Amino acid sequence: MSTLDLGVIGNSSFGALINPQGRIVWCCLPRFDGDPVFCDLLNGGDEAREGGGFGFWDIEISDFARSEQHYAHNTAILKTRLYDSDGNAVEITDFAPRYISLGRMFRPVSIMRRLKPIAGTPRITIRLRPRYNWGDRVPDVSRGSNHARFFHTGQALRLNTNAPLTYVLEERSFLLEEPVDMMLGPDEPLIGSLRETANAFEERTADYWRTWVRRLALPLEWQDAVIRAAITLKLSTFEETGAIIAAMTTSIPEAPGTQRNWDYRYCWLRDAFFVVRALNSLAENETMENYLRYLNNIVGEANNHLQPVWGISREAQLVEREVESLSGYRGMGPVRVGNQAYEHFQHDVYGNVVLAAAQSFLDQRLFHPGTPEDFQRLEHMGELAFEKHNQPDAGMWELRTRARVHTSSSLMCWAACDRLSKIARHMGFTDRASYWQGRADTIHATITTEAWNPDMESFAESFGGKGVEAGLLLMAEVGFLSPDDERFRKTLDAVERTLRRGKHMYRYAEADDFGEPETAFNICTFWYIDALARVGREEEAREIFEEMLAARNSLGLLSEDTDVKSGELWGNYPQTYSLVGIINAAMRLSRRWEEEV
Repeated sequence: MSTLDLGVIGNSSFGALINPQGRIVWCCLPRFDGDPVFCDLLNGGDEAREGGGFGFWDIEISDFARSEQHYAHNTAILKTRLYDSDGNAVEITDFAPRYISLGRMFRPVSIMRRLKPIAGTPRITIRLRPRYNWGDRVPDVSRGSNHARFFHTGQALRLNTNAPLTYVLEERSFLLEEPVDMMLGPDEPLIGSLRETANAFEERTADYWRTWVRRLALPLEWQDAVIRAAITLKLSTFEETGAIIAAMTTSIPEAPGTQRNWDYRYCWLRDAFFVVRALNSLAENETMENYLRYLNNIVGEANNHLQPVWGISREAQLVEREVESLSGYRGMGPVRVGNQAYEHFQHDVYGNVVLAAAQSFLDQRLFHPGTPEDFQRLEHMGELAFEKHNQPDAGMWELRTRARVHTSSSLMCWAACDRLSKIARHMGFTDRASYWQGRADTIHATITTEAWNPDMESFAESFGGKGVEAGLLLMAEVGFLSPDDERFRKTLDAVERTLRRGKHMYRYAEADDFGEPETAFNICTFWYIDALARVGREEEAREIFEEMLAARNSLGLLSEDTDVKSGELWGNYPQTYSLVGIINAAMRLSRRWEEEV
């Protein structure tokens, strides 16, 4: 049965997901939000079927016995080894080229698959079955001497290979006696030798990633977990525009059969802020600079409302529809394209924008530090935050059929004004600093009056509300309250009592548009870990963090949600929010270098 034990390859232009047996089950082209040329992940998920199915690319070994999978050290290059019952074995090396060439980043929309026998002479079958139009169209195929073209209505992919092309196109097994290279990408002739090209691509891509990792300011503990999370966050950026996607997939349900199937292949300004901040903590500031290019264009066009989610080239309309041609993850449809959240009012977005940009005004290492003009654009976000801090919205959890004055939204409106005051003070704009401090103080007083529930002895999830949600844990993280403040500690107690399940945290417990939540939301557990550490419960925080690390799949990655009973991963994958949590928790909880060195 299909699971989320999937490897991720990519190059910040596109991504692909690969199962433990080396099958590419998901890949949208030519970019993250494109048509899934490989869509087997949402095609019922029956990976045991013989000869059937579509939308995948696999390398089968005859008489399969077992497989192994790992990443080449500190890279995004995935290695899969397949063994037969006699001990013959083939190693598959999968990656997307990424390195500096001619003074700029070379990141073609190409998948490299390299096969080599590592024990005996394995018999393999290459099955390449791309599809178009969400699995609905079989491409036409033409062949040359060493390549094949897969095309339909103006879309075309070219496979260059030194494998016997007839065996590939007819899916005939053959003995792998020497290495085979395959490159799938744009319909462009390959100049030069495929073997030399593949060698150069792999070597230079490995060098790029290892150099990138070498520059990270890692914690002393949990370095492997942090490195894998950081690389995957980098893979989740659409570098051409600076956008950061929430996940590479659509329609993997938050829990079995719940209809909570959403398309996450877009840029939520909330999620992107958390990604930027996590990478900044590792001294990887390039992502922030690229993202701010994207963000400044959005902010510059905003009038009296800023939508919370955008397409990766700043498309404003993300009209949601259902696809009938795919049955869904494990057959659990619907498969949705687009996301209705673009129509929502989510007032926390203003704080997420200002917080994402704040470091650019303070960090002298940046090529493009914040300017007075940038500050003026952010002030518009601050005015909107102040205007809307006590107005109903859909909240950070994107409720579709009801609106409230959500405390977490108001909290981020406060953060927008508070950070604008700090930025203005740093820039020497004394009058503006006082102005924004006054705005922040007003919002602070409103929240402490309207959101505090004396009967609960806790802040509530909404003004005048009677319940809690995990976003309240951010009060200490963004500096609204000191961790020592009794109100924060009592709110933490209330969140624990209501939302904790074992060592995991739900985002809320009350029923929403689709009933009561059935799985824990991974980022909420990481917020809980952070809150525990801030109030001095570090040993407990470390214990829960280790539980979350154990919940990762075999390659160290997480999706959006975890079933607290089975430990199974659910929700879209790989989830940037969850990977952010790994980095933040490790940075907060790790022993310091000076303690050991």
